[in-house]
Amino acid sequence: MHDLYFQVMKEQFEKSLETYPEFDVVAVWREVLQRTGGSYTRSLPAEKIRQLPLVIAEMQRGISRKRLCLYAQVQETLDQLKLRYRLAVVSDAQTAYAIPELRAVGLGEYFDPVIISGDYGYRKPDPRLFQKALDRLELLPGQAIFIGNDRYRDIFGAKQLGMKTVLFCNNPGMGRTEGAEPDYIIYQFSELPRAIEFLSGT
Repeated sequence: MHDLYFQVMKEQFEKSLETYPEFDVVAVWREVLQRTGGSYTRSLPAEKIRQLPLVIAEMQRGISRKRLCLYAQVQETLDQLKLRYRLAVVSDAQTAYAIPELRAVGLGEYFDPVIISGDYGYRKPDPRLFQKALDRLELLPGQAIFIGNDRYRDIFGAKQLGMKTVLFCNNPGMGRTEGAEPDYIIYQFSELPRAIEFLSGT
């Protein structure tokens, strides 16, 4: 089963025409079940069969992940920002992982929209992911500030559209390309409101 899971994932990547391809974990498990499911699985009600790949994906993540916790001052900072700004997420992840994890750490209600790469078949720095968040927020790139911790995927990706950027410098990434310089760098989440005020001119 382990080998088949990664084989199906590899097949997804090989079929993709995207520059920055992303896999769909629920589709992977759906294909694995189709190839290995026995008579019992096939005898389940159609709705259960439809839901089963998502349930397996959520269980897989829950079993394999390490202890989940927030960085210091995250919730306090978000409480402060939520009073003045609309907050969104653009993440390289799987919805089956990201949404339950946001809820598990108490952040599920802070962000709308939540744009997850696994739902689209491509990942950051593809500018289409950032544009989807802007479209949902009904904002132009110059009206938004993107905060990320990877110079290439986050900072370079957002700047392709003309967004202002803040780098949370805990894991700046190895990619140092032209256009990947952030407009502001922070080292603690508590510095974020000041960075946003500076960049927004307020």
